[in-house]
Amino acid sequence: MALESPQDQGQAHEVRASGPACSMAKPGTSPDPSRIRKIAEEYYRSGRYYCSEAIVKTINDEFGFGYPDDIVKLASGFSIGMGSAGCACGAVTGGVMALGMVFGREEPGDPSIDRCLAFSRELHAFFISRHGCICCRTLIHGMVLKSPEHLRQCTGLTGEVAEETAKIILRETDTPVGRNEKKT
Repeated sequence: MALESPQDQGQAHEVRASGPACSMAKPGTSPDPSRIRKIAEEYYRSGRYYCSEAIVKTINDEFGFGYPDDIVKLASGFSIGMGSAGCACGAVTGGVMALGMVFGREEPGDPSIDRCLAFSRELHAFFISRHGCICCRTLIHGMVLKSPEHLRQCTGLTGEVAEETAKIILRETDTPVGRNEKKT
């Protein structure tokens, strides 16, 4: 699968002050959750990124939020259940981080935190309803790290969470922002 850079996919749009930013994958269209799923899965499958990193990178690029590529560094420690400790699934934590990129506070006391928490809770509940838990250790119990079985499962979880995160963002936003604009 060829992965296009965000710079190749769209033109800059002005940021509206009324709410979180959302840009378009291509002029006149919205980012496609199924495409987002495939890109995140490919990042994970190829070994270029772990689950949390793949989701943050894909959501940032496909929505054109303009965070620097260094944003992936923030997600790195959440991989394989928080530093490979087997705790919270890195895909879920990556999805929550991506939701924070859109809905998180921009200044102290900003009440937008309530929306961010609600959408994060929604993503958590979605995952629990499908898999029964978010514990990485439980989800991959009995699997050898990087075995075909582990890669298949975690690739699917990464794609599933990336797609659901994109759906929440699309449902809750309609503000175009330029793909090349940087958050400061």
